[in-house]
Amino acid sequence: MPPASASGRLTAVLGPTNTGKTYLAMERMLGHESGMIGFPLRLLARENYDRIVAIKGAKQVALITGEEKISPPGARYFVCTVESMPVERPVSFLAVDEVQMAADPERGHFFTDRLLHARGMNETMLLGADTVRPVLNRLLPDIDMVARPRFSKLTYVGPKKATRLPRRSAVVGFSASEVYEIAELVRRQRGGTAIVMGAMSPRTRNAQVDMFQSGEVDYLVATDAIGMGLNMDVNHVWFASLRKFDGRTSRPLRDVELAQIAGRAGRHMNDGTFGTTADVSGLEPEVVDAIENHRFDPLRDVQWRNSDLDFRTVPALIASLNVAPSHAALQRVREQDDQLALQTLAAQSDFLPRVRTPQRVRLLWEVCQVPDFRKTMTEEHTRLLGQLFEHLTQGGERLPEDWIDSHVKRLEHFDGDIDTLMARIAHVRTWTYISHRPDWIQRAAHWQERARAIEDKLSDVLHQRLTQRFVDRRAALLVRRLRDEGEMTTSVAAAGEVTVEGEHLGRIEGFRFVPDAAESHADQKAVMSAALRALRQDLPARLQAFAGSADGEIVFDSQLRVCWGGGPVARLLPSGDILAPKIEALATDLLDGPAREDVRKRAATWVETRIRLGLSELMDARATAELPAGARGVVFQLCESLGVLSRRPIEDQLAQLGEDDRKALARLGVRVGVYSIYFPSMLKPVPIRLRAGLWMIARNRENIPPLPAEGRTSMDLPRDAERDFYATIGYLPLGDHAIRADMVERLAAMARQAVRESREAARRAQQVRKPAPDAPDAVAPSAVPATAPSTDEISEWAIVAAAFGESEPTPAPETVPEPEPAAVETPIAALPASDTPLGDEPASNESTSDDPGTATSEPTAEAAVAAEAPKEAPKSEGPRPLQPGHFRATPQMMSLVGCSEPEMANVMLALGYRVHPPSEATGPLHSFSMKPRFVREREEQRERQRLQQRQQREQQRRDRPERPPNERQFFADAARPGGNDRPRHDGPRNSAPRSDGPRTEGPRNEGPRKDGPRQEGPRQDRGHGDRPRGSRPPRRDGGGPALRLYATTETKSDAPAADSPFAKLLELKLGGKK
Repeated sequence: MPPASASGRLTAVLGPTNTGKTYLAMERMLGHESGMIGFPLRLLARENYDRIVAIKGAKQVALITGEEKISPPGARYFVCTVESMPVERPVSFLAVDEVQMAADPERGHFFTDRLLHARGMNETMLLGADTVRPVLNRLLPDIDMVARPRFSKLTYVGPKKATRLPRRSAVVGFSASEVYEIAELVRRQRGGTAIVMGAMSPRTRNAQVDMFQSGEVDYLVATDAIGMGLNMDVNHVWFASLRKFDGRTSRPLRDVELAQIAGRAGRHMNDGTFGTTADVSGLEPEVVDAIENHRFDPLRDVQWRNSDLDFRTVPALIASLNVAPSHAALQRVREQDDQLALQTLAAQSDFLPRVRTPQRVRLLWEVCQVPDFRKTMTEEHTRLLGQLFEHLTQGGERLPEDWIDSHVKRLEHFDGDIDTLMARIAHVRTWTYISHRPDWIQRAAHWQERARAIEDKLSDVLHQRLTQRFVDRRAALLVRRLRDEGEMTTSVAAAGEVTVEGEHLGRIEGFRFVPDAAESHADQKAVMSAALRALRQDLPARLQAFAGSADGEIVFDSQLRVCWGGGPVARLLPSGDILAPKIEALATDLLDGPAREDVRKRAATWVETRIRLGLSELMDARATAELPAGARGVVFQLCESLGVLSRRPIEDQLAQLGEDDRKALARLGVRVGVYSIYFPSMLKPVPIRLRAGLWMIARNRENIPPLPAEGRTSMDLPRDAERDFYATIGYLPLGDHAIRADMVERLAAMARQAVRESREAARRAQQVRKPAPDAPDAVAPSAVPATAPSTDEISEWAIVAAAFGESEPTPAPETVPEPEPAAVETPIAALPASDTPLGDEPASNESTSDDPGTATSEPTAEAAVAAEAPKEAPKSEGPRPLQPGHFRATPQMMSLVGCSEPEMANVMLALGYRVHPPSEATGPLHSFSMKPRFVREREEQRERQRLQQRQQREQQRRDRPERPPNERQFFADAARPGGNDRPRHDGPRNSAPRSDGPRTEGPRNEGPRKDGPRQEGPRQDRGHGDRPRGSRPPRRDGGGPALRLYATTETKSDAPAADSPFAKLLELKLGGKK
């Protein structure tokens, strides 16, 4: 471009946003024969291009951006981005907008170059903020400065929640993720928002802005792209972040940048406000003052890069790019993407032969200036640039069309999410830029049209995706109609379906309107507001229908709420009486005070009837007036526990019941079992569900725990089960199972019967083994085992065993005493080998010789049989019979409660029975025996006493004051034998030899272990008499009695009942002593 003529005017129009600088420049340009204006953004250039076309016509206006060129042959006015301005074309008027961008680290050198070298022949105008004034004065001393004040006032209003932003607001974020997050929140709360980002195509951006301008949506979420001259009717600007990523690092926004964005609020003569939202707490007071009063630190310098490049060689080109500026107000820009790409390609050895001429060096530089609009694929973009240069330096020096087609075809996919579509648009923009280089492509117009078609299609799909995700059209429609305050077409169908303006909004359930699944909070609010207009007209008729409804039309739901008309109308609350809960009508937007009271009365009447019918036996017993005092107390506790009561807590009360009390309870249907007291009718499915709900209401629970399946007598308890709940509904927790109360009683009865049968079978077996009265006394007294019980009197062992629920052990068949030799007719070999005493000779009538040789040389037949008998393999005799009073779980027992045999052990243990594990002697199954009640009570009493004593000791230890260190040492020495005079031995333990000789090592001298009660006399495996074992002193008791009696803490109350078998055994013992 030739230098400005002497008559050319250079003017700088400076001022804040909304001062009309751009309008002034447009008017001045259209007053000249030709003109050119550069804008910082492609979107802004397209917006102003459309405005000039509307005035001058499309044939006179050209649009030139990096990826879009519309240049009619006779165009006189050129609207461009700053980087794409054809400065070599002479025009009468030239303007550069937002010249304060000359300080930008990324793009500032382009603006600096334009304000230094781009001139119109008659007039040049530079537009920007007042902060650039000092730099312009230093660089352009002859420039005229014109200041323009702001048309409207800009006021700071502080932080505000994103859900309470006013209409016509723009929320600014500085990343795509921030924009999407805020847009989602605004859609849920306000019905929808438009989206504006710098990476959008003009087509998508214009479609989104049109939604905001037309009022279809009242909110706009954008990046800082709106700060560069986008003119919209925005009244409020809100900052969702105060940091941005500038391409290299994340940094705080400068005051002037905040002012540039905040200045979008309050266009023309309308005042605007700005503030913060989301997670931003607020702005500092000095920042607010600077924005409101437009006072900012002036720019000290601007970015610059040498534009007079040396294309002789690649090193010369790189050196010319690194030339330092000659003016103090200019600062050399850091290395840009094009220079980095140039250096990367120049470092490759295969590129050097292709760049030997200045023309090739210039071509390489032009290739490196192809922009990477994706900004995330540096290596891939550099590889693409290398391929471009390679094709342009081969053959016809044009890009092969099949290669272009392979790249462009990849972008002709229109599916995917928002980010995918925007990435494709960015990639298409690169090929659009390449297609506008006719010296590179043979059919440039064809590829421009194809690239533009792909971009337009992607832009339309992107706009559709943005609208679907961030705009709720139904909510927007209803909001506009409600704002008009006019009549809306509404209807309520007989089934409760509600329709407004042809839109199905939901249905009414009970007295509560339930909208369809809303896409946003704004949609829900609009739907509720529109639906309530229709429902208030239908409310009186609906109240009358509920008051006259039959009891069968009202039901309970899973949370025990009263439901009618397809939805809950009232709920139950705890009161002082578990069988009479409080009734409260559910609050809705349709019911006022009197209407809610009418609903409550009808619901209360129905609930009372439902409880009276569902728990009839319990309610009848409660209402019975003439009951004895004892029975009345039991009934009261049954009512408090909803018909099932554990027996243990009221054992004393039951013991005091008279005959009249028991008969009264029986007439009421009360079953008094061993473990529970209950009404059998309360264990049916319907009463169980009702009582479970009443339990839930009384304890303010929201949900009922899992109930047993209908008809099941037991269930597995959940891991976190509330055992009190299952006991209340009649399923007693036993181990990991909950078993119905009546089944527990039947199981206990079967167990008692099994105990009786076991003892009776033992008595019959013992009577069979007794010798006949007239039989000769053939058994020697010395041969009778010491453990055999006497048939004439009860032994001490039997008394103690009976007191603990055990019976006297029955001798096994093989323990029959060995008869005298003279009386034995059966050979010894017929006896079991285990019954033959070790070391004794077999008894025989023929073996009377004292000579061992005679006995061995001529053995008899009986002796030969006896000698061969031990060599035979022992026969397997199987498990021994159970002891008297022991039993095993039968299939009937396990089927009754639905448990397996191992699980049955836990159940019987919980019922208070002794559980005996399987063994080789008893077999592979558990066995059980009864534990007397007084034993259980004594164990529980002792456990409580131990717990109480432990707590007392812990409390005393906490209350005891801590002694000083010197006193602790004193008492420690006093407790030592010998007092304080005893020398204290420090160091290792004394390793001197023992005074009584070394300790003998080796295994313990123990004999074989025998089962059964202890035999009288000393143990055979220990020393006898005065022969002590080792250094142990001799025993004084001569071996001890067969049974050792220990002192116990039993009292009179611990004695068995008079009618129990234990008392009879004790009476027999005492009687025998008399």
